[in-house]
Amino acid sequence: MNKYNNFLFLFSIFLLTSCVSLDIDTVIENSEPKVVDVAIKDQNILFEDFLDSQWDEGMKDSPVFASMLGIKKYNKQISSNSIEQFNINKDKSLSALNKLQSFDINLLNESNKLNFRLAELGMQNDISRMNYPTYFMQLNQRGGVQSYYETGDRLIYSSKQDYEDWLIRLESYAVNIANSLNNNKKGLELGYSQPKIVTSGVIAQIKAILNSDISTNPYMKIFRDANEEFFNDEEKADLIRRATLVVEGSILPAYQNLYNFLNDEYLPKSRNTIGISDVPNGMEWYEDLAKYHTTTNLTPDEIHNIGLSEVKRIRLEMEQIIKSLEWDGDFNSFLNYLRTSPRFYYDNPEDLFNAYLIMSKTIDPLLPKLFKTFPRAPYGVKPIPDESAPFTTTAYYSSATKGKPGYFYANLYKPESRPKYEIPVLTVHEAVPGHHFQISIAQELENVPTFRKYLSFTAFVEGWGLYSEELGEYIGLYDDPYDKFGQLTYDMWRAIRLVVDTGMHYKDWSRDDAINLFLENTAKSQLDIENEVDRYIAWPGQALAYKIGQLKILELRTKAETELGDKFDIKDFHYEVLKRGSIPLNMLEMYINDWIEDSLSS
Repeated sequence: MNKYNNFLFLFSIFLLTSCVSLDIDTVIENSEPKVVDVAIKDQNILFEDFLDSQWDEGMKDSPVFASMLGIKKYNKQISSNSIEQFNINKDKSLSALNKLQSFDINLLNESNKLNFRLAELGMQNDISRMNYPTYFMQLNQRGGVQSYYETGDRLIYSSKQDYEDWLIRLESYAVNIANSLNNNKKGLELGYSQPKIVTSGVIAQIKAILNSDISTNPYMKIFRDANEEFFNDEEKADLIRRATLVVEGSILPAYQNLYNFLNDEYLPKSRNTIGISDVPNGMEWYEDLAKYHTTTNLTPDEIHNIGLSEVKRIRLEMEQIIKSLEWDGDFNSFLNYLRTSPRFYYDNPEDLFNAYLIMSKTIDPLLPKLFKTFPRAPYGVKPIPDESAPFTTTAYYSSATKGKPGYFYANLYKPESRPKYEIPVLTVHEAVPGHHFQISIAQELENVPTFRKYLSFTAFVEGWGLYSEELGEYIGLYDDPYDKFGQLTYDMWRAIRLVVDTGMHYKDWSRDDAINLFLENTAKSQLDIENEVDRYIAWPGQALAYKIGQLKILELRTKAETELGDKFDIKDFHYEVLKRGSIPLNMLEMYINDWIEDSLSS
């Protein structure tokens, strides 16, 4: 009997024994303490087995993620993006939630009560999102079927077989590309389409792949760069030959079909509007996305107003810096100076990249001022791939996996549009003490169910990233007033997100409305602003998480500083925030309040 079947057997025994006429609380109340302990122990064992089985099932359903974690038994498989698989996954989630809720949370120990609440919330969030046809809206310039090659670059190749497995997976990815065509054709019939600006970006990305020579095709990179320790010359040449057959025979024809459909049929019929409110049930969909990404019950209107308030506050701070520099001009002329003066820009991608490397190494030794616990996983800096760099944002982070460090990906496209004063704030957000720090600490948690290590509540993860930008002040990164203005520009950027995301998706704002709010209040370049706005159009609600999460963490720190006085230590505060991994904001508030009370009474 395998582990999963053994769990089902034990779980069925639990269900049978808990269905007798006596209420379980009565049984416990009238039993000896020893019996109570056994009941609690059994409940915890069954619950932990359930979580283990759910994790195993999740790995089977997410085979590429499993490979990233070093679990190789699903190495030849991928997840299907078909509508049929979506419905299967929804049924599985409903079944899992029913099983989870069969447990009595009152019989679990304190650790498992938290595990129960987090597992329940995660499942409820998944089910809530599945109430909407997300498969009709997956086409976007931020990633998807047009960038499967990036997945291959994130896997670990520790043997010849790993390369063979990736080659087999490519055949399946060709099927997913065909599924994308079918999904979007069906969506078009039912009134679901992406805005033209999004569709155009995807078409351009696919065209770049189709126009590349096979020797430079991004899908061939893994095989061209295959570790020669595993192959002799003849074997590597054969691997490249077979990969060429798959790319030319399966991948490129699938892309050509998708390109033809998108360019000839989907684009002309795509929406001229930009907000998700313009698809069926779009207003309700956006309200649900706002709750999902912020882990709060804030309405889009409330979030919009918070954004307006933050824009006003940050603008005053920016004007104070301009005044301190004795600038002879108004706010807009100062922004224009920042955007156009050569002193703020590198001439080439290499110098820009080296500046990011230097900044990361500058920050590393300063972190003991802020933390008493550090992640074990290393991190590095990489350029965003050339194929996607023109269409994507300034930077992003890819978390560490087994045998592979975390990476801060920096956009080097058009270095003349990427100012030097953004380098410190961007590095603390994406690398340390931002995403690499927080995500790696979560993945290295001990004595927790595995799912806890990979939970990602956007408001917590991105809220911490934005909060980390403010921490640069503590370690002296913004001593130069232009660097400080860069930090405020990024804070303003996230405040404006609250306004423009809700504006475009809930209040009928135009793309130009969103771009102009950025131009009026930040020194970000036109290219950056346009890419950012297009990201919000393609990814409704996600941009709300940053500022909402940051404000909650700052609120809790201020409360702790005020109430603890001399007992407050920022290292202890950060330890308390990070030690449970990613959790919803209301839970974070509860735990920080408990910590404050315990600290006061100690």
